[in-house]
Amino acid sequence: MLPVMRSNFPSIINEFFNDDWFDGFFGIAPVKNSMPTVNIIEEKDQFRLEVAAPGLDKEDFKIDLHNDILTLSAEKKVENEEKNKKYLRREFSYCNFKRSFTLPEYVDADKIEAKHKNGILTIIIPKKEEAKEKEPRIIKIN
Repeated sequence: MLPVMRSNFPSIINEFFNDDWFDGFFGIAPVKNSMPTVNIIEEKDQFRLEVAAPGLDKEDFKIDLHNDILTLSAEKKVENEEKNKKYLRREFSYCNFKRSFTLPEYVDADKIEAKHKNGILTIIIPKKEEAKEKEPRIIKIN
């Protein structure tokens, strides 16, 4: 029995069949579902969600609001086909995600806006007037 061979054997198999080994194989990236990163910024009179989603267009997104739950989802399908006299190459990729956020009751859900620019989806969620931070005021003493 060879203890060295036996102890290394599982790691060789794991490395060979690891998903990273296939990354970029023949120039084809694997299909992976991953959540985009989201920054949530609270400002004086609003919340701002910034969703980093490079490669997605504004038409790929869907934003729903139901019972104070804001749901953001996206789906994109890409198909490429290249024909030559000697070969046919066809590649496709598929990307989708869905993420939900429970909104606090002090936001003005009717005034939510969204915009998309340079791979960043920005969602503006304004606060209700009574929840906005007010400037300090001086109270006179009589």
